Amino acid sequence: QVQLVESGGGLVQAGGSLRLSCAASGRTFSSYAMGWFRQAPGKEREFVAVINWNGGRTYYADSVKGRFTISRDNAKKTVFLQMNSLKSEDTAVYYCAARRGYSDSSHEYEYDYWGQGTQVTVSS
Repeated sequence: QVQLVESGGGLVQAGGSLRLSCAASGRTFSSYAMGWFRQAPGKEREFVAVINWNGGRTYYADSVKGRFTISRDNAKKTVFLQMNSLKSEDTAVYYCAARRGYSDSSHEYEYDYWGQGTQVTVSS
């Protein structure tokens, strides 16, 4: 079992930055790929970024590429999402998710554990 708790969300002006954190419980964090997804009001949840088990591979949605950076610290069992140059369209609830195994994925149905989410609001 893995429990995930996100933090770091909040209200920021367009062009600003936020850093989200996702702290995991459990002893096997380093064997999970970790992803970030988001859900805006009235929209389906969508993929944002993923990092493989050792941080050696990352993948981003086109909408955030070049602005967001995903990273992880396996010793601290934490995954991060650094968000720069934020836009109003980045407003959403952001979720982190864990996928068993060493390969990453952008498909939410392939993830086994989810956090409760953290709200990010970007004002224009």
